[in-house]
Amino acid sequence: MKKNLYALFIAVIIPALLFAACQSPSGGGPGRVAASKLERIDNPDVPAADSEQLAAGNAAFAFDLYQVVRGEDGNLVCSPFSISVALAMTYGGARGDTAAQMADVLHYTLPDDRLHPAFNALDLDLAQRPDQAANVDEEDRFQLSIANSLWGQDGWPFLPEYLDLLAVNYGAGMRLVDFENAPESARKQINDWVSDQTNKRIKDIIPPGVLDPSTRLVLANAIYFKATWQYEFDPDETSDEPFHLLDGETVSAPMMGLESAKLFDYAAGDGWQAVALPYKGGLTEMVILVPDAGNFEAFESTLTAERYNEIVAALEPQQVRLSMPKFTFETSLGLKDTLIGMGMTDAFDPGLADFSGMDGQRILYIGDALHKAFIAVDEKGTEAAAATVVIMMAMALPPEGIVLTIDRPFFYVIRDVPTGTILFMGRVVDPR
Repeated sequence: MKKNLYALFIAVIIPALLFAACQSPSGGGPGRVAASKLERIDNPDVPAADSEQLAAGNAAFAFDLYQVVRGEDGNLVCSPFSISVALAMTYGGARGDTAAQMADVLHYTLPDDRLHPAFNALDLDLAQRPDQAANVDEEDRFQLSIANSLWGQDGWPFLPEYLDLLAVNYGAGMRLVDFENAPESARKQINDWVSDQTNKRIKDIIPPGVLDPSTRLVLANAIYFKATWQYEFDPDETSDEPFHLLDGETVSAPMMGLESAKLFDYAAGDGWQAVALPYKGGLTEMVILVPDAGNFEAFESTLTAERYNEIVAALEPQQVRLSMPKFTFETSLGLKDTLIGMGMTDAFDPGLADFSGMDGQRILYIGDALHKAFIAVDEKGTEAAAATVVIMMAMALPPEGIVLTIDRPFFYVIRDVPTGTILFMGRVVDPR
């Protein structure tokens, strides 16, 4: 059971994603919502085996993704689950080879009629976590606010069955905007929504110029997480201490320390140590993996979902005197090249993409996928936020019919068609 809980929360602590129904916006938001007539299924009948299979697939994608993006310089925070869910909604409209490649990269191993309900069940389960936390004061109760929204081109013929899929399994309506005539206005509305959903931590996820008149759909996912440590660090115990970088340089960092040893889940192996720091309520925790000095790159290169699960399974209660740095940073990732490199090629190719499940046409493709995440760890606890957007574009269609204006010198041939005999030929260089 504990192993399943860890797998489930691999992307929750450093953020996860839940879905909330899109409401008709007020104020300056878009005026209409392309809503399905169906309501969300709020008590899906999903076998436990399906939930476990989905959690395992999400964890496998998380570590596959990490192995690709770990080449980025510096610190890193991302929400693989947020990315997986944003693409799950996109996948709902994919067909043929496009869908097969997405399923392979994202480790969607369940058939479609079980995959989306499993995401729905997971979403609804996560929504209950703050209320399930036991013996926690309201002030210290952790927050897990996660939301999903869709932004579609007003007038585009999105299929009712696609809107039904999103409504029933993801509780999402489609907000209608005008990408064709006002892409920057739509961009501001989406960015403002993401900012609001993440307590202002994720701003301007879509940079200027990314959306253009060919944009037809943006799928946006956002999460905000805040929790208090079970064992809080005393700010008076925090002091600047040496921190050793990978290149051998030693710098000064604000190190938090506990006054005495506490009972943490702990494990150690060949070249590594691991500790799990629980948050109040006992339903979430941060698992920290610490390679030995000189072993970071070797450990990181072999960090897979299987190895992670083995480490988690080895954790046992131990008295640990813990010190660690406090930190705050943000990561922005452009996912297009990453996902293409992982094998999701057709989805980004205007000539090959098949998202006909969205609108009945093979016109849409993924123009870009963007991700931004934030994390702050201090003496009190952890605050984290993330958002993912998938931007669907319409490929340019050829003009109807061919236009030929002979306004320059030309040659001509008059021939007998049955025999091919050339009867006359010549040229015109000046028709006056």
